[in-house]
Amino acid sequence: MTRFLPTLTPTTAGAILMIAAGLLFALINTLVQYGAMTMGLPPARIAFWQYLIATLWLLPWVLWRYPNALRTQAFGKHVLRVGFAVIGVQFWITGLAYVPIWQAIALIMLSPFFVTAMAGLWLGEEVSAHRWAAVVTGFFGGALILAPWSDAFTVHALLPVGAAIFWGLVSLMTKEMSQRESPAALTLYLLLLLTPINAGLGLSVGLMLDATSATLLLGAGLLTALAQYFLARAYSIADAAYLQPFDHLKLPFNVVLGFAVFGYAPPGNLWLGAALIVGASMALVHQEARLKPA
Repeated sequence: MTRFLPTLTPTTAGAILMIAAGLLFALINTLVQYGAMTMGLPPARIAFWQYLIATLWLLPWVLWRYPNALRTQAFGKHVLRVGFAVIGVQFWITGLAYVPIWQAIALIMLSPFFVTAMAGLWLGEEVSAHRWAAVVTGFFGGALILAPWSDAFTVHALLPVGAAIFWGLVSLMTKEMSQRESPAALTLYLLLLLTPINAGLGLSVGLMLDATSATLLLGAGLLTALAQYFLARAYSIADAAYLQPFDHLKLPFNVVLGFAVFGYAPPGNLWLGAALIVGASMALVHQEARLKPA
């Protein structure tokens, strides 16, 4: 995709890639929630097939295009990064079996807060006041959507929160490792190492699929491969703290798909929260454009 963005600045290209990844993840979430909530597939089984299929889709192309993609001097960091990802994946898919997409996405918006807080300490990035303001505003919008004070709040809602924490750690490691590791290597090792771990977890519930569930997970696997590559590429060309507000745009994508497929009608405070999130992202883009030359 980056071949089609040759004239853009790295920050703009990174933002576009992040938004594209968000749209793909919204489609993936819809497929996964349908499998877990409607079809009753165990989350561990979904995770195994989703990431195995993603690996099978991606592996031939990556090895053909990047024959040295498996070369690395940071195998231990790949393992640690995948360990964080596995925990996040299991929390996320299990959460989608119980909570509506819009609520899960609102909770996952906690991740930018963790990323921004740790980016300066871990990566040494400059986290300016306007970045903090944008992320905090987005977080406040997510809190309005979640409404943890309401009776609808359940313990299952904490599962996406756990996913937010561990995926925030994955994001930070992706940014750190992208200085020396290619996007192809980051994506390939993620998928290769996820598969055996997910297989071990999936054996406890069985891994067999019927034709319908196999078709659903085939699509989810392909979209996962594309989304993970876009995400890794975005982090390789732009700061983690800068990119995170664009992750908020997954909210409207997921809300629309959740309503179209499941009929989920979020409460009215969703729209106020969404306005804060999108407004914060647009304000960040405008501020970055003023601070940096074209």
